[in-house]
Amino acid sequence: MNQSKRIKAFADEHIPALTEFMLAYARQAHQPRLADAMSYSLAAGGKRLRPLLVYAVAATMGADTTQLDHVAAAIEYVHTYSLIHDDLPAMDDADLRRGHASNHVQFDEATAILAGDALLTDAFALVSGAPQAATVRVALTSQLAVGAGSRGMVAGQMMDIAATGSSTPLTRGQLVRMHAHKTGALLLAAVRMGATVATVSDADDEALDDFATAFGLAFQIRDDINDATKSSTELGKTAGHDETAGKNTYVSLLGIDGATKALAKQMRSAHLALERLSVPAPLLEDIVAMLG
Repeated sequence: MNQSKRIKAFADEHIPALTEFMLAYARQAHQPRLADAMSYSLAAGGKRLRPLLVYAVAATMGADTTQLDHVAAAIEYVHTYSLIHDDLPAMDDADLRRGHASNHVQFDEATAILAGDALLTDAFALVSGAPQAATVRVALTSQLAVGAGSRGMVAGQMMDIAATGSSTPLTRGQLVRMHAHKTGALLLAAVRMGATVATVSDADDEALDDFATAFGLAFQIRDDINDATKSSTELGKTAGHDETAGKNTYVSLLGIDGATKALAKQMRSAHLALERLSVPAPLLEDIVAMLG
């Protein structure tokens, strides 16, 4: 089976059922409007990359992926909450997400804030209800919190806000640090959560961390290139928003050619990290290839 067919088959096996699981969980909210707002953004689709990484890492390292829905859903809840809040007028002020009206446009700003709050909080209820052993659930909870909070994604969002529109552009090192938090931290959490369920060796754990770090940076560089080169229809969100908003990106710092070279370098680093694993990792190789 070639790369594209293999990753599609794997995604088709896990993602549709996961989506139904997430929507059913969201609809348990006692307030219909809140449940509708939560489900609206969860149902909007997207690549489901973070839960896919949870499944793929666990499968690669020999774990039973049928027991991972709670864990995979939790990290997608956190990601979806972050998108809802990112789009708010006080943040990126974006009206389009995944080809649909942003949550605050479809509903209203207060409802969007509460939907995001609920998704973030419910993510930890999902992890606490996962079928893994208590010690594993504690580790998973910590990894999700670190990836999402003041040492991870939220810290990166704060860095982004502080730097946007500044007359002094970020250096390359500062840009890497910002996106290692804003984008990379939750991707790292997804990889670590999959590895935790699988109980991997120290050497494999280190290789997976290196893979996640390189992949997270590559993912952000690809996103920056796409924003500068693709249409709103292709992106499912407003094209050129980064430049209009005065954001610091790999394209604004390095140009398209420089960003493309940086992307290729990070993809090579991700592949090299996977080669150090004690087992073959074709699924993870395929996920990296999706960025090419």
